Amino acid sequence: MRARFLLLLGLATATPHLAVAQMKLPAKTAPGAVENRYFTAIDGLMGGNADVVLKETRQGKTVTAATLDVCYPVAKGSDRKDRFVANLTVSGQNLTGTAQSVGDKLPVTVKLLRKPTGDTFEFRGQITIGQSVTEVASTDNSDLSEKEFLDNQTSDDGITPAPKDFTDVSPEAFGVRVKLDAALDFLKSLKGEAVEIGLSSLSISCDALRAGEQTINLTADPERTAALIAKAKSMPGVVAAGWTSGSFEMDRTIRFAAAEWRDGDKINREKIVSAVSGVLARTLAAKAAGADWDANTGKLTLAFKRPSPVYPPLALTENVEVTALVSPDKPGATDRLMLWISSPAITTVDEGTGAKLNLSEEPTGDEEGGEPKDDNGSVEALAKEFKGQRWDADKSVWK
Repeated sequence: MRARFLLLLGLATATPHLAVAQMKLPAKTAPGAVENRYFTAIDGLMGGNADVVLKETRQGKTVTAATLDVCYPVAKGSDRKDRFVANLTVSGQNLTGTAQSVGDKLPVTVKLLRKPTGDTFEFRGQITIGQSVTEVASTDNSDLSEKEFLDNQTSDDGITPAPKDFTDVSPEAFGVRVKLDAALDFLKSLKGEAVEIGLSSLSISCDALRAGEQTINLTADPERTAALIAKAKSMPGVVAAGWTSGSFEMDRTIRFAAAEWRDGDKINREKIVSAVSGVLARTLAAKAAGADWDANTGKLTLAFKRPSPVYPPLALTENVEVTALVSPDKPGATDRLMLWISSPAITTVDEGTGAKLNLSEEPTGDEEGGEPKDDNGSVEALAKEFKGQRWDADKSVWK
């Protein structure tokens, strides 16, 4: 996680606070050598929600240039970020400069006093953004070399443009990394498409602001994801597109021969529903009560009903819901399909005639890991029905 030196952003009446001490890294600069050093910290402005990087260019111990890069919430509790980058004038221990915020175009003024204290440094002063004044009081800051700083900047958006199969990424989940100035047009192009957009991926992070690129997370029917990824790659401003992690959990997934379950080049959904519903009705000791395919994600939701064992004289009903997803086992041509099913979601209701009981359910906390007790071997039963394989997590192979 990127470190940041402590700046406490608030109103003009904000009270200075002390920074949390950082691990001390003694400077190892050769006398007279020119190098870049960086200041960062765990806690930062706006209650630790802002991201601050101060880059100094030094010749020996003398600072010859400095740049302050601050990314911060536009308001307390807001997910929307703004950022400014100020090139600072160095005059002795004083660092001063002006800038304009990238998003809201607010004027920024920086006035800092930099003071060495042994192997660490202290910063005090003010940063003004628009009408808001930030009181800076940061002590015990250690600097990082350029290599150490860059090592901390590595990030992975999880996009795999050409996976060999769907064991490490999910067939329905994909990501598109797009330049910030093209993101709006890309998102508008998705209007009317049978695809879901991850809401959290619409928030532009500080990393995205600095990189100038944003990753949008999407979900679609596995039979259409390859075409959607190819389409995204051809759009202006798109840097990368590919599959990411999603619903598939390999311990709840089976792989089986596709021929019997296809109608031409399409998955025979009616046959899949009949087979999966029949197996789950047996393992869950329940009656099938409906099936629905999601047009956007290709997910199948199966509903079941069974008598509740809770207080039998009341004749309560358990509604059991299981989500499933069928897809090829890898991108491109393949003679295998994969089937994933979720753990059952169970609610208890009074479906008797006349006046009904209103029931509420609280988690019991007695199920810790492993296959849920209500599953009753459903995945294994499906593997037998489909003459399929299950995933061996220890050997990373189908068995």
